[in-house]
Amino acid sequence: MPRFSLVTLGASLPEQVSLARRAEAAGFSAMWASEFYDRSATIPLAAMAAATATLGLGSGVAYAFGRSPLVLAAEARDLDTLCGGRLTLGLGTGTRRMQQDWHGLSGDHPAPRCEELVPLLRRLWRLHEGPVHHEGRFYRTVVVPTAESKAPLRPDIPVYLAGVNARMVEAAGAVADGLCGHPLFTPEYVAKVVRPALQRGAARTGRDPDLPIAGTLICAVDADGDAARRAAAAQLAFYLTVKTYDAIADLHGFTDRVEAIRAAWKAGDHPGMVAAVTDEMVDVWTLAGTPDAVREQYERRWAGTYEETVLYPPNFPGAADPAAILAAFGR
Repeated sequence: MPRFSLVTLGASLPEQVSLARRAEAAGFSAMWASEFYDRSATIPLAAMAAATATLGLGSGVAYAFGRSPLVLAAEARDLDTLCGGRLTLGLGTGTRRMQQDWHGLSGDHPAPRCEELVPLLRRLWRLHEGPVHHEGRFYRTVVVPTAESKAPLRPDIPVYLAGVNARMVEAAGAVADGLCGHPLFTPEYVAKVVRPALQRGAARTGRDPDLPIAGTLICAVDADGDAARRAAAAQLAFYLTVKTYDAIADLHGFTDRVEAIRAAWKAGDHPGMVAAVTDEMVDVWTLAGTPDAVREQYERRWAGTYEETVLYPPNFPGAADPAAILAAFGR
């Protein structure tokens, strides 16, 4: 059976809690909380943990480099305890500009830095076994417990890394328990680029090459199918302004369309950005339409692509209600 989860970015904290309750009732696998410049992932996860009993909870994603390893490990440990062992810690670097402008970091070498960070987190979750002395390329961490340190609920909290281009995906294969797939992934890109990169990373460190992917998939569901497709197009236009994702657009022959979207973006023409997104692009990248249409689209194009499909409602004004996704894909 396919595993469906839900992620929201535009929803308020009370809305996220309400959606988590409804997702649990609808039989969804998990609820993922995203992070951006105006919201955290950890606080919504804590609120959703208190409001649910069996629903998986994940950060999809939290910024890997905006916190020290010690703070990140402590927050994850507390969250996992709070939800009774239902946490998946999804970490992402954000774009280079986000690292530089939002977090005041250099933005250099994100993949090797993640490959150092994840094993360090796992050591910090085992402080009950002894002090941690780490002198690495990117981190220096020396923690000698001053009191008896109790074992966490789970000393091996699952860690997923987000990656788009092959080198970052390799990092997930090398050290993580899974990959957080980007909303601009396609089945073709997953098969040609992502799965091979995961396998290369796993081979480099002697790990199981069959790592799971929790892949985020833009999903707009509305009784008005045209309105749903417009919402999906708006979300695509937003993402395609970022050059990081050019490899995926190029794979599908959308280079000219992406240039048109960026020209409209630079001109401040938001309607023009959305108009530059073609029906073919919506079909390649998203699930969008009526409830019957999106279910058919999933079975025809996306079934089997991911171990866990994380459905993502567009977060622009006028976008489809996330509850419509729960109704379309819930039990």
